[in-house]
Amino acid sequence: MYAIPTPWLHQDTTTLALSGAYADAPQTPGAPQPAYGHSKDGRADLKQVLLSLGVSGDGGIPLRVGLRDGNRSDSVETPVAIEECLALGLAGLRGLVADSKAYSRRTLGLCLEHGIGLVTLVPRTCAVRQELEAWGQHQVGLPLLVEKPGRTREEAPRRWHGQSVIRQVEVEYSDGRVAREALRFVVVHSSQLAQQQTQAYAAAQAKEAEAVMAHVEHVQARWFACEADAEATIAEYEGRSQGRRGRRPHPWRYHAVRDRVVAETRRTRRA
Repeated sequence: MYAIPTPWLHQDTTTLALSGAYADAPQTPGAPQPAYGHSKDGRADLKQVLLSLGVSGDGGIPLRVGLRDGNRSDSVETPVAIEECLALGLAGLRGLVADSKAYSRRTLGLCLEHGIGLVTLVPRTCAVRQELEAWGQHQVGLPLLVEKPGRTREEAPRRWHGQSVIRQVEVEYSDGRVAREALRFVVVHSSQLAQQQTQAYAAAQAKEAEAVMAHVEHVQARWFACEADAEATIAEYEGRSQGRRGRRPHPWRYHAVRDRVVAETRRTRRA
């Protein structure tokens, strides 16, 4: 109606926790199914649904919204969001801006099929990022991309150095075919962002280590009424239990810590 220009759409997701009485099965066909999943607001004890939202790059005007099942993955949601954006027929749509969870073979293939761009951060686990990081460290100096004044008079100017490169990566097309295509990546170095990322990563590792040790100490101090009680706890850690509150069981994701917890449980059982 207002002919808002939408060359780039910004896509993100969040979770909406549900509490109180509600029907487990939706009555409307295609309605989102409340389910347990990775809660982004820390309420893992509640069922949830996933909210997918696309806004305009200029002004943040909501242009597309979708509700999904509570256990839906963000990497699966991004291709659906792209198809819905194309179905809206937005004039002048050039591409999508999203976080690192949008990077997948299917998303890349969909963008190539429809000729739209994707601006995202390549995850650390991807081989192409590891290769480009190693490549960037051997460069004498990267060209200056952006320079902004400091936030205060005492703060030094903020500079971003980077370079555009072409690399071959795997993409998946709609017919299931996987091929290697040449895509453009931008290797960017920012001293401010690098320092923040290093501090955040170290803090997250320390916090998780404290949580793991606290859990191990809890298991070591735990006593079991009988051997069946101990065996039930071992089955819970190995993913063989029935789960709690209808959630599917999953094994402990850190194998070394899981083995230590199971060993402590068996030691307590023998005692």
